[in-house]
Amino acid sequence: MSMLVVVTESVPDRLRGRLAIWLLEIRAGVYIGDTSRKIREMIWEQVNALAEQGNVVMAWATNTESGFEFQTYGENRRIPVDLDGLRLVSFLPQK
Repeated sequence: MSMLVVVTESVPDRLRGRLAIWLLEIRAGVYIGDTSRKIREMIWEQVNALAEQGNVVMAWATNTESGFEFQTYGENRRIPVDLDGLRLVSFLPQK
């Protein structure tokens, strides 16, 4: 089990409802919980199936240098970048 955080923007209500089944919505579009790897992967499958034009980031505690890992879905100015095995975030220029 590990701490999981999911942040959503512009996703359909049906995805928000699905996330609320497994996680606690502490702010609009911000979900937290303590889940197993299997549940985390199942939640990510739901994100991929239901997020449509929205964007999502999922972060969880893990045994890495930074102490966490994350993945993203959809378009956002913030994009993940791997730098010598460390996951960082880069910003795209404003349009």
